[in-house]
Amino acid sequence: MESLAREFALAGGQKVSLRPVTPEDEEFLLRVYASTREDELARVPWSEAEKEAFVRQQSGAQRREYDAHYPGAEYDLILLDGRPAGRVWVGRDDVEIHLLDIALLPEAQNQGVGTAILRALIEESRASGRRLRHMVFVLNTDAVRFYERLGFVAFEEVGPYLHMEWRSAPQGGGPTDRSC
Repeated sequence: MESLAREFALAGGQKVSLRPVTPEDEEFLLRVYASTREDELARVPWSEAEKEAFVRQQSGAQRREYDAHYPGAEYDLILLDGRPAGRVWVGRDDVEIHLLDIALLPEAQNQGVGTAILRALIEESRASGRRLRHMVFVLNTDAVRFYERLGFVAFEEVGPYLHMEWRSAPQGGGPTDRSC
């Protein structure tokens, strides 16, 4: 099976690269996961230790779920100018490319990093003839709009998730969004 491109150049001259996750990345990956749950955790009356335990439990459960449903998935660290900035998980089969998860630390967002990675996945989808799919939390309207600008369309809502699929390039010459 193919693999996601390993390096991307951003318009501002920054370099995005990917490398496989190693056990040494675990604490960083927990930090990334925690950043995706910050708003939620800010509203609960838990101690910092309880919040950390919750993040560890949920992060582990997410990884086990992906391992069970997408054996052989790629788990990559996203590096921005050589510094860890986020993660991207991708599963593939003969019919589909599954963007399981992409998450960037807040300081790495809105620089075109996510867009560059999504463009590479879109190109892989186009070249291989496989569908590109992703699930988005239905209340994450910013993410839904981001994917829509890149040509994704919703095809099903299951529980709190909107299932989206890339089908064609957006009107006006292709994806140019830099919001992720």
